[in-house]
Amino acid sequence: MYSDIYKLICEFDKIILARHVGVDPDAMASVMALKDSILLTFPEKKVYAVGSGSNRFSYFGKLDKVEDMKDALLIVLDTPDMRRIDGVVLSDFKKIVKIDHHPFVEKFADIEYIDDTASSASELVLEFITETPLLMNKNIASKIYLGIVSDTNRFMFNNSTGKTFLSVARMIDEYHLEIDSLYEPLYLRPLNEVRLEGFIGLNLSITENGVAYIKLTKEILENFKVDAAAPGNMINNFNYIDEVLIWAFFTEDVKNEKINNKFLQVKTIENNGNNEYTIELMSDVKIANMYFDIIKNILNSEPEVLYDILDTDYQQKKFGSIENFMEYVDNNKNRFTNMQISKY
Repeated sequence: MYSDIYKLICEFDKIILARHVGVDPDAMASVMALKDSILLTFPEKKVYAVGSGSNRFSYFGKLDKVEDMKDALLIVLDTPDMRRIDGVVLSDFKKIVKIDHHPFVEKFADIEYIDDTASSASELVLEFITETPLLMNKNIASKIYLGIVSDTNRFMFNNSTGKTFLSVARMIDEYHLEIDSLYEPLYLRPLNEVRLEGFIGLNLSITENGVAYIKLTKEILENFKVDAAAPGNMINNFNYIDEVLIWAFFTEDVKNEKINNKFLQVKTIENNGNNEYTIELMSDVKIANMYFDIIKNILNSEPEVLYDILDTDYQQKKFGSIENFMEYVDNNKNRFTNMQISKY
C-alpha cells in the first residue's frame, strides 16, 4: 500500500498534509517530517502542512497558510475520523490518503493505511520513507525520533514493540542522532507550567475509589499565565500515583477534558494477545449516555464530588452551600435514578 501512496505523491504537484485538532508532538512531527521528505525528494512540488499551530511545538517547523487547496492531494496523518481533522475541507481535494496508527473509526480517504500495532504516526512515516524512494536526512530523522519518543513516553508504553526499537536504532546509527540535545526542546518547560503542575498535585481531590480530579478555572490558568492546553500536556505526569486509578483535569472554556486511566479494561484488542491496552469505539450517543450513567452513580455514592466540579456561579446561585446540595440530592434520588437523556 505504501507504493500506491507514493504513486499518488508522484502524480500531484500540490500536496496538503493535515492532522488532528489539538496538536501533539507525534501529530506535528509526522506531518512536518513527511512534508520535508517529499520536498527533499521532489523539490519542484508544492507541499504544505496545515492546521492550528502551537508555540510549544514551534521547533518542528512552521505551519503553512494555504488559500487554494482545490484539486490537491490531501494526506491526513494520526487521525482516525473526519471531525477531528484540522484545517481542511475534504470536498476540496481530488484524492485523499489516510496514514494512522489508531484503531479504525471511519473511512474517509481513497487510500487508508492503518496499523494500530505501530507506536505512533511518526513510526509509520519512518516506515513509509524506508520502504519507498522518499529521501530522509538528519533533520527529518530528528523529527521522527521526537514523535516516536513522545507517543511512547520514551518507550515506556506497550506500544513500543521490537519493530519500533529496531527501526529507531537503525535511524539513530544511520543519521548520527544526538539524543541528549533532541530531548531538550521536547521536555523544556516554562517555570509557570512547572508551578501549575505543583498546584495540581497539591489540589487534586481523590475519592475512595481512586478517582482523582481537579477543576481548573479560567482564573487559575490566568494566575499561572498558561493557556487551556497546558494541563493536557502534563496529564501523563500523574501516571504513577499509588492511590489513583483514574485522573481527570476539567479545564474551563475547553470542551475536551483530559481523562486517563491505568487498568480499566473494556474490550481486548483483537489479534494482539500481548497488549494490555483495551479499547471500545463508541458513538457520541453512547458516550453521552456513559457519562450520564457515571454522573448518576456518583450522585448516589459520592455527591460531594459533583458539587466540587459545578460551575462556581451556578453552584452558589442554585444551592449556596454543599449542605443544601446534599439535601437536594437526597430528596431527588429516585428521580435521578430513573432519568434518561432526551437531548445532549
